[in-house]
Amino acid sequence: MATTAPSSFHPATAAAGPRAGTDAAPPAQQAPAAGSRAAQKGQQTRAAILDAALSLASQMGLEGLSIGALAEVMHMSKSGVFAHFGSREELQISVIREYHARFEEEVFFPAIREPRGLPRLTALFERWIHRVSVELDSGCIYISGAVEFDDRPGPVRDALATMVRAWHAALERAIRASIEAGHLRADADAAQMLFEIHGLILALHHDWRFLRNAGVLDRARTGFERVIAFYRPGGEGQTRAAQHAIQQTITKRPAAAKAVGKRTAPPSGAGRRARAGAAPSR
Repeated sequence: MATTAPSSFHPATAAAGPRAGTDAAPPAQQAPAAGSRAAQKGQQTRAAILDAALSLASQMGLEGLSIGALAEVMHMSKSGVFAHFGSREELQISVIREYHARFEEEVFFPAIREPRGLPRLTALFERWIHRVSVELDSGCIYISGAVEFDDRPGPVRDALATMVRAWHAALERAIRASIEAGHLRADADAAQMLFEIHGLILALHHDWRFLRNAGVLDRARTGFERVIAFYRPGGEGQTRAAQHAIQQTITKRPAAAKAVGKRTAPPSGAGRRARAGAAPSR
């Protein structure tokens, strides 16, 4: 049930109106408005700093972020920037959270409006590669940050890993929903599918950012289509699984059963004479 937002004024004061001879509310009532404006300005400044920090992190990496560099970009004092974050580490974590929030807005939330199952999974992938394609010249913080902090334990690494795991969990839920809807085989390995799909994004990022190869977006889409085709009911994956099951059954048969139906090599001449008995002497 929706609730009505509380008024800024006490009902009795609002009903009485301004004091006689004044056009404004009493000073005691002006204070909250002034405080609200100050808080709003502070939020706007923080948002502007985060926007600049995201841009710097995309170009220089999370390790390239510093209070001094941001102060220079924002034309602020170092103490002014420091007041909003308190430390370089908190700044880095705030940038990771802001990146994640924007990623959700551009990729996750639009995609979950699609029907449950394969349409939603496909939309998640399509919006993901679109996001990566927009970032190809600047870099994806999920990927570049993982390279920077893969062997550096601490709060920044933990924050980044938490965000990446949250995204992976959302993708895996979409895969499992596709299985439940019958769009993918009941025995499809959701974790393996996630691994393969994520691998396509890493390859896309690497081949464009590092190798500058052309056509990488099309290759990523083709790779996704092949993954889906492999795990579809009646797809190549099911055929291979059936063949593997048959082979496993053959391998596990007893040795005597394996011998049934085999052609036996004809015995040697000596063997034939031994079984037939010695030839009669003349």
